[in-house]
Order: sequence, then C-alpha cells, then structure tokens
Amino acid sequence: MLSYRLIVAFILIPLVIAILFWFPLFSFVITIIMICMLAAWEWSQLAGMVKRSQRVYLSALCGLLLSGMFFIMKFDERHFYPLRILLWISLIWWVIAFILVFFYPISASLWSNSRYLRLLFGILTLFPFFAEMIELRCYHYSTNHLIGSWYLLFVILLAWSTDSGAYIFGKLFGKNKLIPKVSPEKTWEGLVGGLFCSIIVAWLFSMLAPIEMKPFMQIVSAISIACFSVIGDLTESMLKREASIKNSSNLIPGHGGILDCIDSLTAAIPLFGFLLLIFRLF
Repeated sequence: MLSYRLIVAFILIPLVIAILFWFPLFSFVITIIMICMLAAWEWSQLAGMVKRSQRVYLSALCGLLLSGMFFIMKFDERHFYPLRILLWISLIWWVIAFILVFFYPISASLWSNSRYLRLLFGILTLFPFFAEMIELRCYHYSTNHLIGSWYLLFVILLAWSTDSGAYIFGKLFGKNKLIPKVSPEKTWEGLVGGLFCSIIVAWLFSMLAPIEMKPFMQIVSAISIACFSVIGDLTESMLKREASIKNSSNLIPGHGGILDCIDSLTAAIPLFGFLLLIFRLF
C-alpha cells in the first residue's frame, strides 16, 4: 500500500504543478469543476445515495451550478461582496464541523438520519472550495498570471506537509489519541509534528517563492491552515465512519478517492482566502 501511495504521489505532484502554472485560466476552471463533480459523486455516497442515477444527477447538477457560479461571479474583483459572504459562511461551517467532530458520535444524532443535511454539508464544503480556488488563481491575473498559482501552491504545500508530518510524527512518537472515535490513528503528537512541519514549509516557501508575505502572516497561515486541514480530514472521516465506508472511492490507488485527497484542502483553501481578507492583502 505504501508503494502505491509513493508512486501515485510522484505522479500527482508534477500534475498539480502543471495544472497550477501551465494551464490557461479557463482550462484550470474546467479542471477544478471536474474535480468537484467527482467529489460530489463520492459525497453522494456519504449522504446515503445508493442509486447510480441519483449519484450521476447530483454530480451533473454540481458541475452545472459551479459553471454558473464561474460565469456570474466576478472572481477577478477582490472585493466582490458575494465572495466575501461565501468565505464567512465557509468559516462558520468549519467551526460547526469541528464541533460535530469533537462531540461525535453524540452529534451524529443531529444529522445522520437526514440525507438533506448531509447534502448540505457537501454544498458547504465543495462550493466555497471551488470559489476560492478560482479567486486565488485570478489574484492579480491581469498584471501577473502566476501570482495566484504561487498562493495556491503555498496552501497546498502547507496542507500536504501537515498531513505528512502528522503521519511521520504519529508513527514515531504517537501515544495520545486525538479523537479516537472519529480517527483512531491520529494522535496529539502527530498534530504537533504536522504544525511544526507546516511552519518550516511556510518559512522555506517565503524564502524561495516570488511572493511577498509578512512573517506574522506566514506563522498565522501555517498554524491556521494546519489546524483547518486536520478539521477537513476529520470531518470526512466522521462522515465515512457514519456511512460505514473506508474510502470515498477507489479512484486513486493507494489514496482512495478524490475526497480523500482534497478533504484537507476543502477547509484550508477557503480559510486562506479568509485570512487574506482579514489581513487586507486582497
């Protein structure tokens, strides 16, 4: 299994870089829409949908709505009001998600029997993720096509380093379980290791990448993104546990499904957009 993960990682890393830096904007948007459609297909299973036709319709509807969002919303305008509202909604959702995870399985009594609530969770997860992926990619697009790509790479590297650091430190030093009823393998030692790795990566990135970021913003971003990426991971784990499935799908060998790969980013990407808003960098 580990060999599969390494092989797929060596394929995915250059693919992600190519999508961020070499794809034209419209091709990038189409790619993110397709990723979200596959994620919606997988989420339908978490929501309790078993009929193939229902899952196909949900995925197609997701793609249609996201396409409409792209053409209606002004992603190149940094103060476009609906996008700001969407970031606030996303922040509130992830705070609620943390509470649901923390009090699981007691909290499951509030949502596990409602397909509509679980679908709502999916909307609150995927739509802000899509919107902020596009908004960050459009950052200063008219003056420099790649600035937004560097910001996206920054968040992706922080989320990945948190996950990798948590895995390594958890394996080496993990003794105290983080939230065992949701994810028995995660430990407090792993969380600390993930935070440490994210801070190191943020520092290295600021030294090497052609973007300006204040030291305080680096530290706040590293810690916040690390924490929220863990919340995104744990939220999907909670939903999978309630649905009695191990992986969202078997689309990616050694990794599971699309959701298993982007679960941390669905929380980290909107959070970073919110941080940029708060620090008035947008």
